[in-house]
Amino acid sequence: MATTKLKGNEVNLAGNEVNVGDKAPEVTVVNSDGLADKVVGGAQGKKQLIVVVPSLDTPVCATETRQFNAKAAELDNVDVTVVSMDLPFAAGRFCSTEGIENLTVASDFRNKDFANAYGVLIADGPLAGVTCRAIFVVDENGIVTYKEIVPEITEEPNYDAALEAAKK
Repeated sequence: MATTKLKGNEVNLAGNEVNVGDKAPEVTVVNSDGLADKVVGGAQGKKQLIVVVPSLDTPVCATETRQFNAKAAELDNVDVTVVSMDLPFAAGRFCSTEGIENLTVASDFRNKDFANAYGVLIADGPLAGVTCRAIFVVDENGIVTYKEIVPEITEEPNYDAALEAAKK
């Protein structure tokens, strides 16, 4: 079972671990804009940068989403999606308040299908039931080309490495 840390304490991750070279599972999440279904993973004909956060209602997640929103405009033919367990209504409010326009913010609240398919569901500890902090880059053919499970949930990811992987 994969693990990460929350404030120095190890927490287990549940679900199917997905690694670089694996076929990215195709999963439906809920877009915060209009509650429409959005498919992430699989072969989409363009690259995907999937940013996974526990909740937009925390300072680190909000900062991370703002950073990727700013950088998404610089990426050609890359679909950027932030996935959390936040309700779509709260995520939509966050997007309008923060001016998030260059990426999609989506929720995995219905069945936790994404979290289980990608192995990013926190299984124990105070955040059990939400996603850890992770990033996946998926190529046009649906293959995972980059993965980061951030080792400490309260810290930001390696933005540069993720963006470079998305540009390759």
